[in-house]
Amino acid sequence: MERSARKDGGCWLLVGGRRRLGRALAEDLAGDHDLVLTSSRPWDGETWVDGLSERSWIRRLHWDAEDPGLVSRMMADLDTLQTEGRVISGAVLLAGNFPLQPLGTWTPASLETTWRLNVSFPFLCAQALAPCLSEGACLQIILDTSIHHPWLKRLPYSAAKAGLATLVPGLAQLLAPRVRVVGHALGALLPAEDDPTGFLAERTLLKRIGEPADLCRAVRFAADSPFLTGEILTQDGGRRWVDR
Repeated sequence: MERSARKDGGCWLLVGGRRRLGRALAEDLAGDHDLVLTSSRPWDGETWVDGLSERSWIRRLHWDAEDPGLVSRMMADLDTLQTEGRVISGAVLLAGNFPLQPLGTWTPASLETTWRLNVSFPFLCAQALAPCLSEGACLQIILDTSIHHPWLKRLPYSAAKAGLATLVPGLAQLLAPRVRVVGHALGALLPAEDDPTGFLAERTLLKRIGEPADLCRAVRFAADSPFLTGEILTQDGGRRWVDR
């Protein structure tokens, strides 16, 4: 049975709330928040969302960075939510891609795709969401530790994430004092298929990789910290300080 919306109308919106970390965050938040989840692909076959609907009110949206009508679609969806009395009290931007491509093989097309998915799309989402966020809301942007040390086999991706990181203090200034903005620079939070020996874990001070639950706790911490804005929180198990 689908659960009805909470009486206060408040909800969280997760951009990229379908796969991996987005799904983990949705499953964590569903116990005490109504959710709006977006995906770049149709939601057909995502039966796990049906399970969430038994715990929380869930709205699924299709926001595709490749769609020429993306901005119009976002505005229409947000207008619908507002008309229904929904209030966005928190938002997390998780969407992006993760291209592995060595120097010398990049083309204008592959660069454009990388910029669009990792900078342009999150910025357009933030721009659309900004006037819809309730007073005291927290907009959170998911980054990774390439903003500290560029990944040489993913160099344009690292540059895109560095650009996205500049939005955190910039948006914090533009949206203050009504809305706070916080970034999260993540180290490895899921096991890598090409890391059977646990090399990544050994390269951290804590001798482990992260877990999706680590991100969930950090997102809740940021949302519940009313004096925190414009900052990027790094979760990498101390990886930055190894061999320094």
